[in-house]
Amino acid sequence: MTRVRPVSLLIALCAGWLSVAVLAQSVRPDTSARPAPAAATPNTLTQAEQGAGWRLLFDGTTTTGWRGFRKTEMPAGWTVDAGVLTRTAQAGDIVTVEQFENFELAFDWMVTPAGNSGVFGRVTEDSTSVWHSALEYQILDNNGHADGKKPETSAGSAYALYAPVKDVTRALGQWNQGKIVMKGTHVEHWLNGVKIVELELDSPDFATRVDQSKFKPYAQFGKAQRGHIAIQDHGDKVSYRNIKIRPL
Repeated sequence: MTRVRPVSLLIALCAGWLSVAVLAQSVRPDTSARPAPAAATPNTLTQAEQGAGWRLLFDGTTTTGWRGFRKTEMPAGWTVDAGVLTRTAQAGDIVTVEQFENFELAFDWMVTPAGNSGVFGRVTEDSTSVWHSALEYQILDNNGHADGKKPETSAGSAYALYAPVKDVTRALGQWNQGKIVMKGTHVEHWLNGVKIVELELDSPDFATRVDQSKFKPYAQFGKAQRGHIAIQDHGDKVSYRNIKIRPL
């Protein structure tokens, strides 16, 4: 029988422990870029979120802080029930009273079959429609609506301009988590934890796409450095909750 010297055994054990430590380090997830954990109760913020600068744009009870696009009051067709903001009847688009420049905007959304809506950042009110001035984060039932057949108009797209890298929408009846990041000319769209769109508003590529789209007639499109957050009434029932923003 071969005898193992105590010193050799100690060296082997140390090497084994080191290998395990290195392996554990290599598989440990990187949490440095992760957002603060969201609150379990809808329309509330954790202390970590508050510390990171997040604040609610929808309190779950009222429509305080919102009004109709180019109006002074909130349209009656947008209602609040059980902590959810829903377009339930003809109403028109709505915007935040406040304006924002650089921000990270998060929101939960849910559509009914074949439903369509949209969320916009940096909307101005010097034209007759929110989409004349700002990019649209498409809200859509991809399977039931015709726009879902084209990637560039599917859920999470920068509507009619940039397609999501993949479809990560959840089944009807489930909440989706959307996020828009706007910092300077840089824009990102996220859906259910996946970055699906990334673009630069001052790039030749963006200019070319706009020039070949329905947005070409609107000289102000994508140019505002500051504006309202808007939610679109596209004629369908659509619901939102957990609408919150963090200035960047």
